[in-house]
Amino acid sequence: MGWSFRVHGGIALALSAWVLLSVVLAWLPGESPLAGMTWLVTAGVFLLVGIAAWVRVLLCKADKKMLWLAFRCLPGRLQAVLGALAVAGVLLTLVGASQGDNLQTDGVEDGRYYVYDTTPLHKGRAEVSQSAYEDVREREQRGVLPVFVAVFAVVAGVVLSAGELRRGDARSGSVGAAT
Repeated sequence: MGWSFRVHGGIALALSAWVLLSVVLAWLPGESPLAGMTWLVTAGVFLLVGIAAWVRVLLCKADKKMLWLAFRCLPGRLQAVLGALAVAGVLLTLVGASQGDNLQTDGVEDGRYYVYDTTPLHKGRAEVSQSAYEDVREREQRGVLPVFVAVFAVVAGVVLSAGELRRGDARSGSVGAAT
């Protein structure tokens, strides 16, 4: 597999592990060292890495079956790490979603902290203390960020699988034969 596939897959794998770390730190009591990180930043990075990954897959013209067979050719430890990250992301997403919190961060204006209550009979904006606002923000991260753990793991697996396909094509001599 080419070095660019390894770098791209490694970036996606590292991002998956980094987001998992930030989710785990958000579950610990006390102030999270990554409290300033929002899901929007993670989504932006995902768009850059994810879109590049899908373009690479489209360029190699592989279907799902070929990608799965190429994934099976990856080293066993790498398959296990990718699978563990994907499963951890899904499980943490389910745990975060099951908490059923009705508060969402609404913003900070003039030093005042606001949350939005989505309870059916009490919908509206409310002013809260800074500590309550930070609590709501951490709960939001627990619910949203684990999705990106699984998504980055899948992106890494897809890119590395596409790299394996390209390597297999290069060995068989079909790459560059059409030009």
